[in-house]
Amino acid sequence: MTQRARQERPHEAGTRALLDGFAEGDPNEQLRMSDVLHGLGDRSFGMLLFVSTIPAFIPIPGLGGAISGPLVILIGLQQLFGMREPWLPAFLARRGPHRSAMARFRDLLAPWLTRLEKLVRPRATGMLDHRLADFFTGLLLVLLGLLLSLPIPFTNFLFGGLLVVFALALLERDGYLMAIAWVAGVIAIAVFGILSGSLAAAAARWIDMLM
Repeated sequence: MTQRARQERPHEAGTRALLDGFAEGDPNEQLRMSDVLHGLGDRSFGMLLFVSTIPAFIPIPGLGGAISGPLVILIGLQQLFGMREPWLPAFLARRGPHRSAMARFRDLLAPWLTRLEKLVRPRATGMLDHRLADFFTGLLLVLLGLLLSLPIPFTNFLFGGLLVVFALALLERDGYLMAIAWVAGVIAIAVFGILSGSLAAAAARWIDMLM
């Protein structure tokens, strides 16, 4: 889809409205990821990243990052290689969060979403659609996913919050917000990854597993 077509298409539901829709209904009902992403088009990476970040906010050390980290890496790799819509293996596409989890996540983010949705809007979409932008976003997501999967104390909420900014930029089609996410992501990777040496060690382990 061209940039002009994106600008001319009808108004789409905002992030808060999407989360409200997923939270409504039987709290015990499990949503399927294939249904959550249906009809979102070029915004589907943002929603997948949003949902994949939910476990990072589980207040159990080591658990949330171990779930969210690999999912974020999977999303990052797909953007790194220029895929236009996310792919999920069948066993993940059939699974997803319960409506109650979506409601808790929405309520947790509600104060921030209320403020941010007054500021964010579709703009500078070239910073989202350009191949180099996809590559850079994917690279940062892979590195942040690696950091999130590591047992670094007191960082799950920090990385989770940063990934929510990436997700919101993709969902709201806001290139300026994505630029902010890029800067914050580079700083986080430098501080918690390169300087500590943990990121290099984690990357080496992943390379060993793939070879």
